[in-house]
Amino acid sequence: MKYLVRAVKYLIWFCLILAIMIAILKVSGSAGDSVGEMFRGGYRSLLQIAALFVVFAALYPLTGFRKQYAVIPGEFKDIREGIVDYMASKGYVVESENGEDMTFRLRSKGAAAAKMWEDRLTFTRQQGGYDIEGLRRDVVRIVGGLEYRFRNDTDNYSKS
Repeated sequence: MKYLVRAVKYLIWFCLILAIMIAILKVSGSAGDSVGEMFRGGYRSLLQIAALFVVFAALYPLTGFRKQYAVIPGEFKDIREGIVDYMASKGYVVESENGEDMTFRLRSKGAAAAKMWEDRLTFTRQQGGYDIEGLRRDVVRIVGGLEYRFRNDTDNYSKS
């Protein structure tokens, strides 16, 4: 169900972007008055654009979201504050906690709107760390930062 909701959101987003671009062209006088003048194939072109949007909206949730494991050693009581502090430094606040699992949302409503309210990062506790799920680019950035922050300072791989 989550996948379908995401696909519909992106379809609406793509259609909104197209409508804004057509409106700008219309206001600037670069577009004709009718659909036949705006698009070479008229309404047939609009149907082709709509089909393309449906395909992209259906495929984007497959590539735009991911789950990645983050190595965060330690007991939950010892690492919880560090995770919450790190996430706060990146603009996230705790949305909910269920045992050792946590979800975070962006503090800024403007940033959340820019991501179409797909700003939730879900932390699911695993042995030795967390599975973090959310938007691909956010997950990669957060996992790298958390692993760097919680790395064991006695582990120095550059020693001979």
